[in-house]
This record gives sequence, C-alpha cells and structure tokens, in this order.
Amino acid sequence: MPTFITLANWTDQGIKNLKESPSRLDAFKQAAQKLGGEVKGFYLVTGKYDMVLITEAPDGERWRSCLLMIGSQGGVRTETLRAFPEGAYREIIAALP
Repeated sequence: MPTFITLANWTDQGIKNLKESPSRLDAFKQAAQKLGGEVKGFYLVTGKYDMVLITEAPDGERWRSCLLMIGSQGGVRTETLRAFPEGAYREIIAALP
C-alpha cells in the first residue's frame, strides 16, 4: 500500500477548539480505516507544522477523499506527500534512461 506523509496545521477554528483535537484524531483514524487505510504514526511537532501523520492507503484517490472530509470540518489544513520507501527509490533511479 502507498505511504503518505501529511503535514497539518490547526486553523483558527481548530486552535480555538484545541481540547477537541484528540477526538478529531480518533475520528480521522476511523475514517481512514473505513477507506481501507491506516494511520501508522501521529506526531505533534514544533516548527512550521503542528502535526505530522504517517499513513498507508490503498490509493491516492481514497486518501484524498479522507483528507477532504476531515479538512471540510474546518479544524486543520493539510499538505500531503506521497512517500516512496528506499526500495522503490532505487527502482525509480535505476529505471532512468
């Protein structure tokens, strides 16, 4: 399954309702599971972003649906990166002309 790294920031609404954040994370995990995905890791971080999630999902379309559903609730803004493990990285580089 593809791996995704999602960088997230609380919106003004999200930070005002900060105490609800753990329950929103639980709802996100449940939504991911319903779409056949899984949250492999969650981190509260310092710096430009507030949170980082490491996830797996069957495909990018389903994952996008999950992120749009959560984003539409107004608590967070996300930026998602498709992650390729080292083996895939080596295959991609080896296939270059």
